[in-house]
Order: sequence, then C-alpha cells, then structure tokens
Amino acid sequence: MMTTEELKQLVINALEAVKGQDIHVMDVRELTTITDYMIVVSGTSNRQVKALAQKVVEASKKAGVRPLGVEGEEKAEWVLVDLNDVIVHIMQPVTRDFYQLEKLWSSSEDSDKELPGSNQIG
Repeated sequence: MMTTEELKQLVINALEAVKGQDIHVMDVRELTTITDYMIVVSGTSNRQVKALAQKVVEASKKAGVRPLGVEGEEKAEWVLVDLNDVIVHIMQPVTRDFYQLEKLWSSSEDSDKELPGSNQIG
C-alpha cells in the first residue's frame, strides 16, 4: 500500500515528466478532511492539460491507486484528478488565475511549499 507522501511524490514526478508548469503543493490536512494534499499545476494548452491528467492517472494506476474520479477532460481548461489523499488540479493559466485556488487554500502556514526547480511566484 502506497503512503500519502509516496502518492504525492508520484504525482509530482508524473507532472514533471510532461513538463507541468508552476507545480504548487498545498498541505491541507489542517483545513479539511476531504484530502491531505492539493496539487495545482498549469498546462499551456488543452492538449497539455489532457496529457498531464492522463500521465497522473496512468502513473497512479500503475502504482495500484485507482482515481476516484477525473473531471473536466472534455474542455481541458481545468481537469481535476481525485486520488483521495491527493487531489490534483490541472489548469490552463487563465483559468488558474481566475480561480486562485492557492489563495483559497493557503490559510495554513505550511500549506505553501515551493518545489525545487518550479517557477512558483509568491
């Protein structure tokens, strides 16, 4: 059985493999019971957003973790991959700027963790 930390790292690796931009990991354990981590990442086009989502689903299934759901693949402006302990939001930059999930979920001090090599602003 994969730990939450291992699952989080698996998702990050999958996103990096498909050149996801501005990967932002938020520890939301203190804020909600629905998940432990939310990961927000940008894809530059509908095609890349779909590819990022597919890579996360493929990697998680290979590791024995079946997604609870995948939403938004049709338009691919915002695709959500629900892995229970880790929820992944894959968004085009305009959509990400509009919804500002990082601000919504960054009430906790250590919810804002920058990844080495990411282009995170803030």
